[in-house]
Amino acid sequence: MAMCPIYPAARLMSGVLILLACLASPARSLAQTTPPPPPSGPLTLAQCLQYAISNQPLLRQARLDEEAADADIRIARAAWLPQVGLTASVQHYFGLPYTVIPIDGINTPRQVGLRNTSTLGLSGTQVLYNNEVNLASRGARFTRQGAQQNTVGTRIDVVADVSKAFYDILLSERQLAVFQEDIIRLQRNLRDARARYDVGLVDKTDYLQAEISLNNSLAGRKQAQESINAKKAYLRQLMNLPQAQPLALQHDTLRLEQEAVFDTTAALDPANRIEIQQLQTRKALQNLNVDYYRLGFLPSFSAFGNYNSVFQNNRFGDLYGQRFPNSYAGLQATLPIFTGFRRTQNLRRARLLNQRLDEDILNTRNQINTEYARALASYKGYYNDYLMGQRNLELSRQVYQVVNLQYREGIKTYLDLLVAQTTLRTSQLNYYSALFQVLASKVDVQRALGALPTEY
Repeated sequence: MAMCPIYPAARLMSGVLILLACLASPARSLAQTTPPPPPSGPLTLAQCLQYAISNQPLLRQARLDEEAADADIRIARAAWLPQVGLTASVQHYFGLPYTVIPIDGINTPRQVGLRNTSTLGLSGTQVLYNNEVNLASRGARFTRQGAQQNTVGTRIDVVADVSKAFYDILLSERQLAVFQEDIIRLQRNLRDARARYDVGLVDKTDYLQAEISLNNSLAGRKQAQESINAKKAYLRQLMNLPQAQPLALQHDTLRLEQEAVFDTTAALDPANRIEIQQLQTRKALQNLNVDYYRLGFLPSFSAFGNYNSVFQNNRFGDLYGQRFPNSYAGLQATLPIFTGFRRTQNLRRARLLNQRLDEDILNTRNQINTEYARALASYKGYYNDYLMGQRNLELSRQVYQVVNLQYREGIKTYLDLLVAQTTLRTSQLNYYSALFQVLASKVDVQRALGALPTEY
């Protein structure tokens, strides 16, 4: 049996499959990034932020959402490309169909057709204009922009949270150091007071008060140690650092004191906030939805074409012995006439949602103004506490040095020394608390201004 006539159909099918494979191949593949190894050694704030930005799960999700949004755009835009399909069928008649043919005025039934039929068809359509694909094409830029802004917003959150957690740990570590210094002083005082009591110079109240103060400082040191462990666990969570990974922080106190200074005269512009930018992007997309329903009365236009190879024979073995091709092409227009007022109601709803977004923008602007006012007031208050604490720390050190010398000369009582020690410890704790609270509140002010650095 001659098979040569099937070759054109086979070549046609293979060419279509190759075309479909080319169209189905992704434009780009997602890069498989290997997370960097956990950092070792004491970490600066910049190193903590770098690791967090690379490994934080929420940021990874945001970047994946960007890729997914890009894929959605490509899916929607695919409707503008030609849609090509291939169909194949084989059919066998057990009983041929009849048709009635009038012969000499008498309707005579006759069987028509052949018992075996096979069809191989190639069809294609091309959208010329369609309201839905037009919306997808116009909204692609805003969809991609919205995904990118979501990543920026998440990045800002990560930077702010990691920075404040970093400063919180440093505060607890400085508090621990203050208690440690205080314990060393109190242990020495306890030995001196005990020695004086043993030789009969003073009564036992001095060394009892020394022991009470020492126990209080020991309790404060233990509380600071446990607080550091909990705060480091939180920072590990923010950085996506393994909980078993040792975490040590380093900082330059002089540099931190310099960084505490911030220009409070900067003008607030809500447009710099990512929240406003996200709402504006949503409004741009909503405007496109309004246009979509407004132009919903326009007809859709498309072109189509088909090429069919038909094989017919009463004997199945000879079915593909001869090919009967046919082909055609045309244009199609679809015009909605009446949809039960669906389009007009959708248009009304889209416009209402647009107005609602205007109210969201106004409300967000008001919230940003309040947030900035609170952050700025907090910063100014803590900065004043920091300046006063710096001065009080210097004075309390001088007072302690003088009282300590006078106590050892027998001029001052132990109660005076204890008061000076307590004042010094309180001044140290207040100073470091104000310093790191100033740094944390500075982060809040920068975030409220939309000027928080996020590139590390």
